Amino acid sequence: MKALIAKWLKPSPDPRAAVRPLWLRVVQIAREKEWYRDCGIADSVAGRFDAITLILALVLLRMERDAMLIEPSVRLTEVFVEDMDGQLRQGGVGDLMVGKHIGKLMSTLGGRLGAYRDALEAGEEQTAAAVARNVSLNDGIDPMLVARRARAFAAGLALVPSDRVLEGEIGR
Repeated sequence: MKALIAKWLKPSPDPRAAVRPLWLRVVQIAREKEWYRDCGIADSVAGRFDAITLILALVLLRMERDAMLIEPSVRLTEVFVEDMDGQLRQGGVGDLMVGKHIGKLMSTLGGRLGAYRDALEAGEEQTAAAVARNVSLNDGIDPMLVARRARAFAAGLALVPSDRVLEGEIGR
């Protein structure tokens, strides 16, 4: 009986722990100064969110093409939600509104996944159009700058073995 109670009280391991290094790397890549300085993403809350969802979408698109990475992609999305929940609360959004905001963020991510999936397959011009619709850019910036860098990142990511993707060994 004592062993049963100890097992019941023992916290189970966090299933998202395995993808946290990948999430941290996604955020790190999205914060690289080149996205803002060289490509013209607006260095604002909206621009930083757009950069994170761009990189996350590219990573999730890579993961959906690999059976070994399907389940971890769900966990990665959960970590995104968890992080955004914390950011919203830290930013002063009240408990009653957090769920509504998270729903909008998930809808945004889903829409961007579809847009970037289609655009990457269709080519550079279509990727630039998707970037123009989904990324906050500084005035006068050509979305092609972000599109080219995003396509290069996606191409490099396609070459990374599954286990290295999970470990967050992506990008440079």
